[in-house]
Amino acid sequence: MNRRASIWFLGTLVAAAGIAGGIRRFGFTPSEKAFYANERTLNFVRPGLVLRVQGAEVAADGTISATVRIADPMDVPLDREGKVTPGVVGLSFVAATIPQDAKHYTSYTTRVQRSPITGVSATQASADTGGAFTKLADGEYKYTFRTKAPAGFDRTATHTIGVYSSRNLNEFELGVSYASATFNFVPAGGEVTKVRDVIKTASCNGCHTQVSAHGGSRRGVEMCVLCHSPQTVDPDTGNTVDMTVMTHKIHMGKELPSVQAGGKYSIVGFGQQEIDYSHVGFPANNRNCAACHVQEGPNAATQATAMYQPTRAACGACHDDIDFAAGKGHPVQLDDSRCAQCHRPSGQREWDLSIDGAHTRPEKSRNLKGISIEILEVRDTNAGQQPSISYRLKDSDGNALTPLELTSLSFVLAGPTSDYAAYWSEAGRNDPPNPGGTATHHFARAIPAGATGSFSITAEGYRNVTFEGPGRAAVTVRDTLKNVTTYLSVEGKAVEPRRAIVSLNKCNTCHSDLEAHGRNRNQIEHCVECHNPTLTDAARRTPAQMPAESVNFSTMIHRIHTGTTQGRPYVIYGFGGSANDFSKAALPTDARNCSACHINNTERLPIAENLQNVVDPRGWLTNPGPAGAACLSCHTSKDAAAHVQLTTAPLGESCNVCHGPNAAFSVAKAHAQ
Repeated sequence: MNRRASIWFLGTLVAAAGIAGGIRRFGFTPSEKAFYANERTLNFVRPGLVLRVQGAEVAADGTISATVRIADPMDVPLDREGKVTPGVVGLSFVAATIPQDAKHYTSYTTRVQRSPITGVSATQASADTGGAFTKLADGEYKYTFRTKAPAGFDRTATHTIGVYSSRNLNEFELGVSYASATFNFVPAGGEVTKVRDVIKTASCNGCHTQVSAHGGSRRGVEMCVLCHSPQTVDPDTGNTVDMTVMTHKIHMGKELPSVQAGGKYSIVGFGQQEIDYSHVGFPANNRNCAACHVQEGPNAATQATAMYQPTRAACGACHDDIDFAAGKGHPVQLDDSRCAQCHRPSGQREWDLSIDGAHTRPEKSRNLKGISIEILEVRDTNAGQQPSISYRLKDSDGNALTPLELTSLSFVLAGPTSDYAAYWSEAGRNDPPNPGGTATHHFARAIPAGATGSFSITAEGYRNVTFEGPGRAAVTVRDTLKNVTTYLSVEGKAVEPRRAIVSLNKCNTCHSDLEAHGRNRNQIEHCVECHNPTLTDAARRTPAQMPAESVNFSTMIHRIHTGTTQGRPYVIYGFGGSANDFSKAALPTDARNCSACHINNTERLPIAENLQNVVDPRGWLTNPGPAGAACLSCHTSKDAAAHVQLTTAPLGESCNVCHGPNAAFSVAKAHAQ
């Protein structure tokens, strides 16, 4: 009997005995491949990996050892070699310390990396090799490092063991499970009081879902900082891979001064693979330090205030046009001892030398008082009538505003909400004020004759505010109002709001404050009124720049977020003929993670009935059906388009047959990870 047959037979016995339990006990969701596995396989294999470092020590002679336990998600111990339980479990160990006079880790486990490009060699933090395993019990192993702590090592300093692991279940078509764990201790005994905890993994996971690197095996910031310290340099580029510098530079990407000056920021990794971050765009404003440096709530790190301890390395990572030694862009600064004298946490005014002040975003300035609008009543809403709305404007202090006090005020009428087909925008700044602080807008545009269903009206507007900005120079900023949408029936039937597909709160997990078109459009309900299935950027292109691109909302958002995998340029022409190239844009999470944006499983079939075809002049299919258009906005190959074409008939799309909720190739199953 071969190995797989032996394991299968044993698994059948285990499942039959009821030891493994039922499929529901594992808690897999439809976004995970294991959810769709054969029940007998699942009950036996129990995919997943739980890793725990139970203890560690460093002997007087420098011998380092650690005890780990590996188990499946039901806490059943696993055999490291995969002979007794399914899947070989690979384990790699890192040992590092935080010296008493340092903030960063120094790794005992290192390797020498020689660059074939520069010929330079560098000693880099790495995993131990050549150590020995001793089995202590089922699933419990002691690992003795080949690497030893150097003579005279500080036994009173914080030491950390990091372990990253993988469980290979490919033979069961269940992929590879990964886990990482760390363990802090003091070799001399006593409590650990010094740690490296500047940013929590949970903060990163807000955008990245599961922050990981090197093929997915290294998970969590706690694991990353053991190797990514000032100790380690990329010999191919000369760039440090210290977590502070590297992370700042990656997230600045295309906005690094060195990149904007024509340079690039890249790191050469395993297998001499160069990873170029020069195109990366931070989805939130790069002055929004609190997007990562969370100081309050459950994601707050114990050293979150480290951002208020300025250093040349941290500040120079973003401001990389500064030469502290030569005095270029900053007074000569040969060490970090005096940084905090000028750069205090916060100061008296915005844009001063304090850290909070220097990172003030103009649109968040306290000089902006805010604007709100309340739509009080909508009248004359039947087909063929010209609607009128009464509304009230206020600032954030509750003071009434008149329309003329705004720089711009507009109202957008769109419909039908079942699937927007057209929209009309009218200026409202000259609407006469009424007694009592209200105003009325009478639409010049009538609701189309014969219209049915529901329509929407949305307010947008801002006032320009000028105040003293960076360098004490005058700056003018838009103080925008939050878009407010009201829905109306044109038939006297129940009002039908536009269906909700994505959530602005989910968008803002990465974008912080998602705003477009001069920050004037800031609510999803407003975005979809204009970005309807028939909308393209043709009005912004010259004849030589045709054909146009679709800017239908689902098509546009999918293509923007999968720019690097589109296999085709995706350039949208906007106001003033601006060319916005999203060809190198990418999600910070797996693009199959549809729930990062979608709500209530709205990415799945079936979709709403009676939706329009999408106008897509640059697509393989220029007028695909609504379901096909959504799929083709990510799956851009000619083969995918041919597939959609074959499953579309004069009666409509037949996508549900194969990709419906219970079908063999359901959308959820196809996107499972």
